Amino acid sequence: MTPPYDGSAIDGPVYLDIVGLAHRSPAWVNSLITGWSAYGLGIFALLTLVAWWKARRAGTPAAVTALAVPLVTVLAFGVDSLLKLAVREDRPCQQLGVVTLEACPAAGDWSFPSNHAALASAAAFALLLVSRRLGLIAIAAALLMAASRIWVGVHYPHDVLVGLAVGALVALPATWAVRRKQNTLAARLKDSPLRPLLAAA
Repeated sequence: MTPPYDGSAIDGPVYLDIVGLAHRSPAWVNSLITGWSAYGLGIFALLTLVAWWKARRAGTPAAVTALAVPLVTVLAFGVDSLLKLAVREDRPCQQLGVVTLEACPAAGDWSFPSNHAALASAAAFALLLVSRRLGLIAIAAALLMAASRIWVGVHYPHDVLVGLAVGALVALPATWAVRRKQNTLAARLKDSPLRPLLAAA
């Protein structure tokens, strides 16, 4: 088996600068960023729920597309995870031996691409095709999530950039395909057990 990939040659100095800045920052700033890095993905679930609720209350076929958002997000996670297994890049905190705000993941928990960034990006771009307003909020949150993963020390910048790209490249065509067929799908599902999820009683 080939040894793990060392991504430090790509943007290791930038990573070290960011981690160094984190160590010089106030504790309250680091607490906020660390909390967001660890738990911020929950906001995407909340935004998805709001998008679905609004579409369902309006009785629109858009509820079908809203229901597809979690599935599309899981699909992006699967693609991202396969890329991780293919590349096998060591975490920067392992490769460069730096102290980080978040505990450094164990060996074999590969770094490239970032799962957090891919999940956030996929949810955000899928939401954009359901609700422009919620989608734009989610895109901003996804960028903050990606940045936080570098700040806490568990990813190189290129890890999160590619993770964001993977999420978008999976979510946009997949969600667009569902959106194109949402009227047909809504008609087919209106008498199914899923009906309560598509329109308010």
